[in-house]
Amino acid sequence: MARKRSHQQHHGTPKRPRFWGRHAVAAALDNPKRIVSRAWATRDAAELMQFPKDVPVTLADVADLGRLVPGDAPHQGLVIEVEPLEEMWLDDLIAGAPERSVLLVLDQVTDPHNVGAILRSAAAFGAIGIVTQDRHSPPESGALAKAASGALEVVPWVRTVNLARALGDIAEAGFWRVGLAGDADMDLKEALGPKRVALVLGAEGPGLRQNTREHCDALARLPISSAVESLNVSNAAAVALYAATVA
Repeated sequence: MARKRSHQQHHGTPKRPRFWGRHAVAAALDNPKRIVSRAWATRDAAELMQFPKDVPVTLADVADLGRLVPGDAPHQGLVIEVEPLEEMWLDDLIAGAPERSVLLVLDQVTDPHNVGAILRSAAAFGAIGIVTQDRHSPPESGALAKAASGALEVVPWVRTVNLARALGDIAEAGFWRVGLAGDADMDLKEALGPKRVALVLGAEGPGLRQNTREHCDALARLPISSAVESLNVSNAAAVALYAATVA
């Protein structure tokens, strides 16, 4: 391992993102499909992680590591530079789906913290994957990986050009498509039923686009108290996943 002061100021790019924090870094190292190109770490963190021999590791102090990540990002003494995971195709995800499956479809949810949190909930509740529109979803990044707490490495993520067409393919695969909308007439519990369900969530504020709503089999709302207008999309996803899992 080399020891030198690093003066690089960029924080990674979509083609070569940087992850930080113990959970995100450990999950990336454990994922055989993830290519880790280089790493920076404090001596203690490097010994704790046990980096593979083919990953060049630069020992650095906390201040130097802080310059490799945005703002006050909690790097916990670990930063890695990686290559994005290989693209996954929708057909490959849904073709082998179990008889009882839950899939998440995100309609223009662009905040990396929300998508990361949704990935974490998807992993927790055993969702088979998430589907997003490629032009309106965040790239892999340190902030997303940190929010996902390792789930980015284990939950399949399909990026599709045309979300409406993808929803059609999802229906053909036997999924009941339920769109979450605050103005829906029925509660989510009433809308669930078939063993294969695709939960469709829109961005905060705009919600589901009209074309997306038209490609859902049912629209449903979460039975939340009138004390709040709505839930954060990542919280809504967690609640909906729980409901679909126990239905």
